[in-house]
Amino acid sequence: MRKHPLKAMMIQHMKERSSLYLFVFVLFLMGVIFGAVIVNSMNFTQKEDLYFYLSRFFGQVSEGKVASSVEMLQQSFFHNLKYLGLMWVLGISIIGLPVILIMLFLKGIVVGFTVGFLVNQMGWQGFLLSFVSVMPQNMILIPAFIIMGTTAISFSLKIVKQLLNKKSNLAESPFSMFARYAAFFVAIAVLTAAASGLEAYASPVLMKNVIEIVSK
Repeated sequence: MRKHPLKAMMIQHMKERSSLYLFVFVLFLMGVIFGAVIVNSMNFTQKEDLYFYLSRFFGQVSEGKVASSVEMLQQSFFHNLKYLGLMWVLGISIIGLPVILIMLFLKGIVVGFTVGFLVNQMGWQGFLLSFVSVMPQNMILIPAFIIMGTTAISFSLKIVKQLLNKKSNLAESPFSMFARYAAFFVAIAVLTAAASGLEAYASPVLMKNVIEIVSK
């Protein structure tokens, strides 16, 4: 059975960068764990203040007093696209490689802190809320961030390798490298749009239903 060209390209891409993907995944996972640890290091007052604002937000969701789905879609899409776009640009700059690693770690902290705080304050109800408010879009966004981060790091390392290579007969032309790198960003942008759609249209409905269940 003949493989789809795009699927074959993705499989080849991941095989060639398997060790780098593992490193980025572990880095992101460390960020998630660190974010959960931060929750436990917060004092009582800090937790109460944050929980107060969170409760108000959940109250607004249950009453339908949130931004329209279109506004949420736009805000989510452009926010994530700017973050991913910065990673893409840093991959070209070479010197931005450490910043890419920091950004991936910070993204992990945000996810870990959000889930950790909800579970810490609300128990199984917090787990349900985090599952419907955080997980739907992040099931797409997290792989998108890991793929973009790995691709940016790989591109940066490839540029360094070619700059240090004194041979004139390079395996791949700079234009071909950049075109492939740009194509990856376009694919990531499509994934980001799908994730933003889930966050704007699916998450509020799921959150409202869960809030109504846990408040009974």
